[in-house]
Amino acid sequence: MDVQREVIDILAEQAMLDAGDINMTDSLNDLGIDSLGLVETIFTIEERFDVSVPFNANEPDKSDFDISSVEKIVAAVANLVETKTK
Repeated sequence: MDVQREVIDILAEQAMLDAGDINMTDSLNDLGIDSLGLVETIFTIEERFDVSVPFNANEPDKSDFDISSVEKIVAAVANLVETKTK
């Protein structure tokens, strides 16, 4: 499974963009994903990868799950997937 491609596909679907329009340096704001969209994105990531995302939607800045950019989200999901398979 290509984690990067899957995460970008999830974000593209949520943002109603083409996956090719998403850059690794984009923030969720750049993509037009608001707090409700973020929660839906987290749920989709959890379902697609069968992981539990340590994320507090009420205090995203205090979470271990970095959502500051697409690159950080991909890295965090890849880490969760890798940890799950050990």
